[in-house]
Amino acid sequence: MNEVIRTMRQHAWHIIRAALRAVDPAIAVQRHLCLEGDKLLLHEAPDGEVHVYDLRQFDRVIVVGGGKAATPMAQAIAAILGRRLTHGLVIVKRGYLEHNIGPKAIELVEAGHPVPDQAGIDAAQRMVELLQQATARDLVICLISGGASALMTMPAPGISLKDVQTLTRILLACGATIREINAIRKHISQLKGGQLVRWAAPAPVISLILSDVVGDPLDVIASGPTVPDHTTFTDAWSVLERYGIVDQVPQSIVAHIRAGMQGVIAETPKPGDPIFARVRNVIVGSNRAAARAAVVAARELGYNTLLLSTFLEGEAREVGKVLAGLAKGVACGETSFPPALALQLPACLVLGGETTVTLRGNGCGGRNQEMALAAAIALDGWSNVLVTCLATDGNDGPTDAAGAFADGGTVQRAAALGLDAADYLMRNDAYAFFAPLGDLLITGPTHTNVNDLTIILVGNP
Repeated sequence: MNEVIRTMRQHAWHIIRAALRAVDPAIAVQRHLCLEGDKLLLHEAPDGEVHVYDLRQFDRVIVVGGGKAATPMAQAIAAILGRRLTHGLVIVKRGYLEHNIGPKAIELVEAGHPVPDQAGIDAAQRMVELLQQATARDLVICLISGGASALMTMPAPGISLKDVQTLTRILLACGATIREINAIRKHISQLKGGQLVRWAAPAPVISLILSDVVGDPLDVIASGPTVPDHTTFTDAWSVLERYGIVDQVPQSIVAHIRAGMQGVIAETPKPGDPIFARVRNVIVGSNRAAARAAVVAARELGYNTLLLSTFLEGEAREVGKVLAGLAKGVACGETSFPPALALQLPACLVLGGETTVTLRGNGCGGRNQEMALAAAIALDGWSNVLVTCLATDGNDGPTDAAGAFADGGTVQRAAALGLDAADYLMRNDAYAFFAPLGDLLITGPTHTNVNDLTIILVGNP
């Protein structure tokens, strides 16, 4: 690895840290919620509408929720409310409490992700029992972040944990998008798709949401436990058919969705349902905020920087080729991005979003590592180009890496170690490819989750 690429990597790390700071969950909560005397103020946006909750009108304040960012969000809520916080229960990903002890008033329970486990089901059941006790004189605050779909698991009657685990593995392997996956999850659950609000009624609900879905659709993030559901049982069935997995999915789930389509089982609550009259859903952080912070950090380092999009989607290995193509275009001066980046190197392109992976082999990796591997193959031999692919939660797929670095020398360095890049890509084995090169991006748990970021650096910095 030459000195230019080493410097670029240092710069990429600086940009990453700036992006993650911008979506710190605790700070995000504090931007939108504050206490003034007896009044709790909820800001929908920094300059937007303010909703006032007079805490003298409530007997209890109860906190529930889940997700990879749940611990710092719970800590922020406890700091804001102090003694006014009665109690709560929040479910976090296993391993996310190691350096983050939660507030005493809120019980933090670790559970499995991305495949649900019994700990998640037990905690979700206790959460429901807590919500069932709520009255109109109780205020419920719900903390939602990416990962809550798996962590807050309470299957519909007749569907076992094993069935949900099998379904999850099938959906993660078939290449379905998060919107498609969550359409099914909502229709085999007793919590998702707005159903948490049913348990909490008639208590008013404040839902603070850290978005990990492209475009920030409220009903998709964490399967929308506090949001009207726009999907139907028919939509869920269509996903099973689209990916040809009807015969692979457990029969209990197939039968449940069919019963829903026939009207035997009630639909999830839809827009206009009166149960949402006392619910406020507020997005407190998103990929957009992280991407904008990345742009600022890159410019401070001297890069001519452009945020291309926060809607990056598609098959990871195909998107990787596109990223390489963008880098080549900038390097060769064959672009017309304002402010004429091709004429002003060094340059930086920032993209956000979330790709998908269709498993073809039995290797280990994640969408960002696979995207980086595809980019490395396409960039082979190109100098002064670095592509960094990052999962902002610190976990890319079922690995301890957040992503990987790819440059024009990656493939050649791998070949010197006897590693065939194309073979590893074919087997979905990007982790094993990048590990011996020292090219994995290891952040550890970031305690936030706002999709993925891609940073493309071009030119001698």
